[in-house]
Amino acid sequence: MNTRTVTSIEPSAATLAAVREWLAPVRTALGAEFLAAYLHGGALTQGFDERRSRVNMLVVSRSLNLDVLDAVRRVIPEDRKPPHVSPLFLTQRQIEKSLDVFPIEWIDIKERHLLIEGQDVLGGYEVPRSNLRLQLEQELREKLITLRQAYLANARHPQALEDVLKTAASSFATLCRSLLRLRGESPPAQTPQVIERVADLFKLEAEGLLAAHLVRYGERRFKGADLMDHYRKHLVEVERLVNAIDEMRVP
Repeated sequence: MNTRTVTSIEPSAATLAAVREWLAPVRTALGAEFLAAYLHGGALTQGFDERRSRVNMLVVSRSLNLDVLDAVRRVIPEDRKPPHVSPLFLTQRQIEKSLDVFPIEWIDIKERHLLIEGQDVLGGYEVPRSNLRLQLEQELREKLITLRQAYLANARHPQALEDVLKTAASSFATLCRSLLRLRGESPPAQTPQVIERVADLFKLEAEGLLAAHLVRYGERRFKGADLMDHYRKHLVEVERLVNAIDEMRVP
């Protein structure tokens, strides 16, 4: 079996074994409809912790009609213990038609994927970048609104803001990587360096931008006034980043 990485590192043996074990019954259920299965995202980056983060899988099929879906749903392994697999099922045509709609996601997958089984259907695709800035601004504005609404809603339960930051951490890192690509830079391998580089480029406070990542992946748990301080700083810096993206001009 031929596997290939793109701007990524080899996942741990335990992660690979778990992914292949998860894939085996799914591959059998898909039968002749199966085209490819990829590992992508955080599992291919330095510092990935399978106990805390989910393993992203892309499964590509010739079709995903109801008969195919019914066959697959009967055999998908139960998600009982780490590493937890988060599968995305798509047809090849759905990929082709969504490249211009989801440039952030597809650029990230193109640059960080590992073919686990099947034929490489991603290699020939080029992701249009004409909509990249617009999608970045849209998703960052959505994050800002979510952060602000949660801040207002949890005045009596401030510890609930911990989950808000944890939920935001992974996707925020993806947005930061996309921002660097939009600026013509190759993102660093480690997420903290990615966020720090974005802070540097847009003259923001790195501590605030890093807050969600630190709460999600840091060794210590943030509580009380310390958590609130990190949340407030993150909220301020995300708003400043949104304003910077709004004024950004790209060729």
